[in-house]
Amino acid sequence: MHGTPGYHDDKRQVLARLKRIEGQVRGLQRLVDEDTYCIDVLTQLAAVTKALQGVGLHLLEEHLQHCVAGATADADRTEELVHEATMAVQRLLRT
Repeated sequence: MHGTPGYHDDKRQVLARLKRIEGQVRGLQRLVDEDTYCIDVLTQLAAVTKALQGVGLHLLEEHLQHCVAGATADADRTEELVHEATMAVQRLLRT
């Protein structure tokens, strides 16, 4: 069990951003369905990718501020939390 997520206080904001991204993805589907010029589709795809990266960075920041910083007083968990945060950064960088 990991407890309350770091983004708990701004859950509505995170969900609103994800719903906006969902709308962008639907727009991408529509562009492809309508045989829109490739460059226009790629431009919109880049916008969706950037938006997802923004949400990911926000979640990572919240995790570091609330979950990691708050738990580092527990020396037994420090190494585990640093490793967990490192893996999260690596996942974000692969996107």
